[in-house]
Parts: sequence; structure tokens; C-alpha cells
Amino acid sequence: MDTRNLDLGLLVTLEALLAERNVTHAARRLNLSQPALSARLARLRNAFGDPLLIPGQRGMVLTQRALELMQPLHEALEGVRRVVEQGTPINPETLRATVVIAASDYVQYALLARYSVALRAEAPMIRIAWRAFDMMALTTQLEHGEVDLALATPEHAPAVMRQRRLYEEEYVVVARQGHPAVRGVLDLDLFCALDHVVVSPQGGGFAGSTDAALEAIGRRRTVALSTSGFLIVPEIVSRSDMIALIPRRIADGWSDRVQVLEPPLLIPGFVIAMVWHERTTNHPAQNWLRDRLAALA
Repeated sequence: MDTRNLDLGLLVTLEALLAERNVTHAARRLNLSQPALSARLARLRNAFGDPLLIPGQRGMVLTQRALELMQPLHEALEGVRRVVEQGTPINPETLRATVVIAASDYVQYALLARYSVALRAEAPMIRIAWRAFDMMALTTQLEHGEVDLALATPEHAPAVMRQRRLYEEEYVVVARQGHPAVRGVLDLDLFCALDHVVVSPQGGGFAGSTDAALEAIGRRRTVALSTSGFLIVPEIVSRSDMIALIPRRIADGWSDRVQVLEPPLLIPGFVIAMVWHERTTNHPAQNWLRDRLAALA
């Protein structure tokens, strides 16, 4: 192919098209009009002698040539960015970037909501996208630049990725205000006697680490309801006589509507860490974004 017809701007356009697989989304990412991006795509197709993106059942599909280009193109452009940005101080007020963060609904509530508001005030031209955390797809998402940062427990993070510990979380018990049996304290007998709501991320589970801790001391509890996420649990508890164990950072947001109590036995908590790909470790903007998140956490 004749590389004289390619310039850096066209290669950046190709990177966006391969990542977004959608002309409209890529145009928005590059702050271009859709006709302007379509014209660039036509030039790229001519230069590579390949359609690169073709219509599929659910939007555009990458051709085999495009798939082969995706990773080496991204790595090459990241190298160019590092050379250009090396040593350049970050000015949050003028920093233009899009950061994609993968996290569970719990982390979105406990940390990302505050982070996004704080970051928007400090760096008003940054765009933030939240994605659901998908452990099975995370390695590919980070490698391809589809996700910049993931927030997860260390054991759920790919071993090949970089990690930085953010905070430790602990569990507390919540019961509704005015509960007929719970009045500010909760002993083990009452804890086991009451109906519980549990969270099963994959759905349908009725046991977890709490049940293992109870079994170790010869006790059991009654699980009446299983749900797939933590955020709905305080609402359920506030409307019923069921109780639940939830992360403290969620319970604190409901302290005016539910009782927040210490568990009557030791329940292991968990750690939240941020996870990223090695290629962005020395990227100035990405590094600054990670530091701001760590400071807030």
C-alpha cells in the first residue's frame, strides 16, 4: 500500500473507528461531523484496499484486515502520544480526554459517583463513561483500549494487569427503622432468627461468606430473598422486616431510613483496587486520572 496517503490524523481516525465500530460514535469521540468522518473512512478504505468496517446484524463489523490492524495501531499511537506528552505538565482545566471505567453497581455508587462529580469540577473537558464490570471480558477490553480503568477486588482482576489498592470495605447489618425486633442492637440469636436478603452477583444464590462464617460456629440463618445487586437491598429492607448485610459505604447513604448495625459475628470484608493495562502506566493523562481517583478513595 502507498503510505504517502496516510497521515497521523487518519490513523487516529482509524483507531477510533476500530474501537467504536460505529461512525456516529467515532465522530463524537473525535469531535468531527459525521460527513467529515465518512470522508476519512473512504480515504482509509482506499489506502488499505479494504472496507475495514462492513454492515452486520448489530451494527458495523470489523473485517479481518481491520482486526489485524487494531492492536498494533493502538500500540503505535500510544507510543506517539507518550513521546509528545512526556514531561508535559497536566493542566486539568484544559485537559481533553475520555476515560472509560468498568465497575460494579456497588463501586459506581460508593466511589464513581463522587469521583465523576469531583473530576468534572476540576477538569471540565473530560468525559467519563461507566461500564458494567465483566470479569470474563476485562482482559480483552483493557488490551484493546475499550476500558481504561477497572475497579474490582484484586482476586477478580487479571493477573497480567497493573493494580493499585484503593480502600478496604466492611459489611454492616441494616434493618428498617421501627423494626419490631431490632432496636439498635443485634445479637447472634436474633440475627439467625430473622429473614435475610442476600446478594448473589450471578443470580439465584442463597449462601455466601456469611453462611460459611455461621457454619464454622455451628449456626445457620434463614435466607428469604436473593438479588443480583446491592443497591436495591436497602429499599427492600426499609419496606419489610427482613435484614441484610451490605457494604458500609452503601448503608451510610441510607442511615436516615434504616438502622445500621454491627454484625454479631466476624464477616470478612473486601478490598477494592483499580486495574489498568501496562501500556497506560506512563501515560500522563491516565496517570493523573488514576492519582485523582486514589486521592478521593
